[in-house]
Amino acid sequence: MRDRGWKETEHETEWDFFWCDIHWLHEFYDGLYLREDQRINHFKNHYELTRKDLLVKNMKRMIKETAKLTPRVGGGKEVAARYDLISKSFVLPQEHALFQEEFKRHPGTVWIMKPVGKAQGRGIFLINKMSQVNGWKKDPRLMARGENGEQAEGPEAYIVQRYIDRPYLIGGKKFDIRAYALVTCWNPLTVYVHRHAFCRFSNTPFSMDAKDISNMYIHATNVAIQKTAPNYDGSKGCKWLIRNLRMYLTSQHGEERVRTLFNEIEEMMVRAFVGVQKIMINDKHCFELYGYDILIDSDLRPWLLEINASPSLSAETQWDYDLKYGMLNDVFDVMDFERRYTAGPGEPAPPLRTRVGGFDLVYRDGPVPHQGASVYESYLGAYHPIKPSPRKFGRKKRVVPDPTASESVNEVGSV
Repeated sequence: MRDRGWKETEHETEWDFFWCDIHWLHEFYDGLYLREDQRINHFKNHYELTRKDLLVKNMKRMIKETAKLTPRVGGGKEVAARYDLISKSFVLPQEHALFQEEFKRHPGTVWIMKPVGKAQGRGIFLINKMSQVNGWKKDPRLMARGENGEQAEGPEAYIVQRYIDRPYLIGGKKFDIRAYALVTCWNPLTVYVHRHAFCRFSNTPFSMDAKDISNMYIHATNVAIQKTAPNYDGSKGCKWLIRNLRMYLTSQHGEERVRTLFNEIEEMMVRAFVGVQKIMINDKHCFELYGYDILIDSDLRPWLLEINASPSLSAETQWDYDLKYGMLNDVFDVMDFERRYTAGPGEPAPPLRTRVGGFDLVYRDGPVPHQGASVYESYLGAYHPIKPSPRKFGRKKRVVPDPTASESVNEVGSV
């Protein structure tokens, strides 16, 4: 932000833009009066998408509601099936009985358990026996916590999902995709998707052997987990640009099949937004950058894992830093905080910008067609240069003064 010439302020109310965390939002936003031009980076009830249990609930609701509608008004079972974005899921402990029945119908199936409100892979584990669920209910480490961290009654809320045990592998290793979508308005729903996404790889070859079910270095691709693996190489990281993935898949499966896959990924991202549009609180002061976690299975079907309200902007390597630096700059360009593309009083509205840096406008009260294109093709993974950022990733090592030199300098670089 400073590289754009912006100045940081400690003032509580006199600011133009506030990059707030979700805890501040929940505590203070309702009592805040904002000027016409002030902006913050979250919508009030973002959690309808970004809490795992509410995401599951809202997608189930959308499937039921759409199935009841007639095809004439955009409903029906075929349309409803397009909202089947997530593997079969249950919220625990509320749906424990339903899950138990499903578990009995499919003995031997592996399921993955995730706490509804945690990120970076914390609290995730796999199960293949009902007794492991009963153990979870009694584990004091997994009990619910109050506002001050004190132990509350009952186990922490989790979702349990059928584990996708046949993921697409590259080099024998599992990966998922982190993609970015920017919502600038919920009415009309306005969605931009960034061309730059990346794959996050496991450092350990994939295995579904019973002895490996508890090995999160195999099954969880979260960087926070992989960085603690014994074979993790910090100089290389564990990420791969999605453009590289797209070229690799094209070499293996052909251009048409991969075009379909990437169109399905983009459609999945938009459908998740459409599924909650009616219940989202629109606010002209708000926008939000969402981080999508997506898995591709061995049949080249994409699955939605989760959506993050505060996607990590930390980096592993220089190109990772440059990518996120550029993406964040593109967010600010779309929002036009400097008002370079905003009409003044009495001026005609400027033309709609369908491409801003790496962001493409994909939905505005309906899909946005590509001008002059006979066949729609997602720009996700399309070429977009990663420009070197003005700042270098990481900290420079401190220069030790040379006692023999006539002049020496101690230097510490900034992140």
